[in-house]
Amino acid sequence: MSPTTSPTTNHSTPARRPRAEIAELRARPTAEVVIIGGGINGLATFRDLALQGVDVVLVERDDFVSGASSASSHMIHGGIRYLENGEFRLVQESVQERNSLLRIAPHYVKPLRTTVPIFSTFSGILSAPLRFLTHRQGRPTERGAALIKAGLTVYDAFSRDGGSVPRHRFVGRTRSLAELPALNPGVKYTATYYDASMHDPERLALDVLHDGLAAGPHARAANHLEAIGFGANGVRVRDGITGAEFDLAADVVVNASGPWTDLTNAQLGRDTAFMGGTKGSHIVLDHPELLEATGGREIFFEHEDGRIVLIYPLKGRVMVGTTDLEHDLREPAVCTEEEVDYFFDLVAHVFPGIAVDRSQIVYRFSGVRPLPRHDDTQPGFVSRDYRIERTDADDRPGTTLLSLVGGKWTTFRALAEHLSDEVLELIGRRRARSTKGLPIGGGAGYPTTDDARLVWVVGHGDGVGRDRAEQLLERYGTRAEALIREVEGGPETPLAGHEAYSREEIAWIARNERVVRLADLVFRRTSLAFTGALTPLLLDELAEVVGDELGWDAPARRAEVDATCRVLAERHGVVLEQAATA
Repeated sequence: MSPTTSPTTNHSTPARRPRAEIAELRARPTAEVVIIGGGINGLATFRDLALQGVDVVLVERDDFVSGASSASSHMIHGGIRYLENGEFRLVQESVQERNSLLRIAPHYVKPLRTTVPIFSTFSGILSAPLRFLTHRQGRPTERGAALIKAGLTVYDAFSRDGGSVPRHRFVGRTRSLAELPALNPGVKYTATYYDASMHDPERLALDVLHDGLAAGPHARAANHLEAIGFGANGVRVRDGITGAEFDLAADVVVNASGPWTDLTNAQLGRDTAFMGGTKGSHIVLDHPELLEATGGREIFFEHEDGRIVLIYPLKGRVMVGTTDLEHDLREPAVCTEEEVDYFFDLVAHVFPGIAVDRSQIVYRFSGVRPLPRHDDTQPGFVSRDYRIERTDADDRPGTTLLSLVGGKWTTFRALAEHLSDEVLELIGRRRARSTKGLPIGGGAGYPTTDDARLVWVVGHGDGVGRDRAEQLLERYGTRAEALIREVEGGPETPLAGHEAYSREEIAWIARNERVVRLADLVFRRTSLAFTGALTPLLLDELAEVVGDELGWDAPARRAEVDATCRVLAERHGVVLEQAATA
C-alpha cells in the first residue's frame, strides 16, 4: 500500500461504470478478516486464508502491487549477502522458497545465472567477521575471492533439495574475459552461481490474487479502496474513485501495508514505531551494446562504497540498480539524478569500454523496502526477516490488529503461511490445506520441457496460430487458455501503437484483471512502461479500449491519459507529449 503512487483523484469525476467489487462489499460489509495492503505479502496472505475457507477481505488504497512490491530488483534469491549478517534461518528459508517457486510458478520464476567479478584474492577476510559480529559497516572493503568462495560454498549447502539450480563455479581472469570480453580487464576471477529471475513480478502477484478470488465468494478484494481508520462498525474505507465511505466489520485486522505500516496504524489510532524502510532505485536502459556485454547473465557485485549492485538483462533492456538510502516515508520515492550518476559510475567500473548516458534511460523507478526500525544500524545490515506484532485494542473489544513487520518477495508464500496460521488461531479455525507445493496461477500445468511446450502450443494454436499461442503462454502462463478461448473465433486487431498486443487482449485484461485506472494497465498489467514502449498514440489507444470496457466517457478517458502522463514524468522520468484523446 503506497500513499504516493496513485494519480490524483478528483471525486467530481467524469462518468464511469460502478465497480461490482465495491457493490459486493457494501452489500455484505462483514468478514472474519480484513487485510489492509495489496502488496505481495498481503496478497499471499489473502490467498492462503481464502484457500482455508476463511471469510476474508483485502483492501488496497492504490492498485494491487503498486507500492514496495512494484519496485523490486526482479529477483527471487536466497540472499547470499545475508550470510554475513548471520541470518542463516532467513537464508535457508529463502533458498527453499526460491527452489519451490521455480517449480510452482515456472511461468514467471526462472533460473538466473549470476556472475560476480572479483578484483582481489584476500580482501575482506579480516573485516567480514567484524561485520558479522557487530553489524557495523566501518570502512567499505571489497570482498575478495577467498571470502566469496567461502560464502558460495555455504550458499550451495543451503540449496541441496534435488538440484533446482546448479552449484557455483570459479574461473580465473583468462576464462572470465573469454566469456565476458567487455569486462574490466583488471578482474582476477569471476564466480558464477544461480538464483532466480522474476521477469514479471506484478503479474505473478496478480496470479496470487486471482488464486484467492477463485477460492469462492468468501474471498473478496478491492483496489483503490483505502482504509482510513476505524468507524462505528469496523474499518472505515474510502473509495478512491468516488470518495464514498463505509465500514467493514471483522474479528481480525491484518496490517500488511509494508513500509507504511506505522502510518496505517496511526490512521487506525495505534501509535507504533515498527518500521524503518530504505529507498532503492533502478534505471532501465535501452542499450544493445551493454545488453550483449552481459552475456545473458546478471552481473552482481560490491561497489567500492560497500553497496551491492547489479546489472541485469531483462526484456531486451538492461536494468541497473540498486541504492540503499534512508527515506522519509511521507515523501514520494523517486530515482534522483545523483543516483543515476552513481549507476553510470558502477557500469563504468564493470564495463569500462561501454559508454552510457541519460538518453538511453527508458524508465526509472524507486521504492521503499519494508525494513524494521533500525536506529543506528547501517541500512545494508538491517534484517530482511519478518515478524508479526499483535495489538488487542481496548476500544475495539473482539477485534485484534496484527501488523506485519518486514518481509521480502522471495519468502512471500512462507510468510503468508505463518501469518495465516496466527490468524487461524485467533478465529478458532484449523488449517485445511497447505500452500506448499501448490502451483500459482498460470504455473498450474505449465509445460517445463521443450516437448511439453510444443504439445501445449500445438494444442492451443489452431485458433490463434502457434506463434501467438507461444507468446501468450510466455506472457500469462496457462492462464492464457482463457484469453485464447475468447479471441480464437476471429482475427485479432493489433494495437496500432504496439503490435505485440491486440485490442482484444487489452480488453480481456480490463475485464478480468481488476483494472480501475489506465495506470493500472500500463504499469502493472503489461510491461509497456518498463520497456519504454509508451507513446502518446499508444496511451490514447489504450484509453479507448479500456474505456469501452469500463464505461469511461470522453472526459474520463482524457483524465486517465493525463494522470498517467503525470505519473510517468514525476515518478519514472518519462516525459511524453500529451496525447490527444477526444
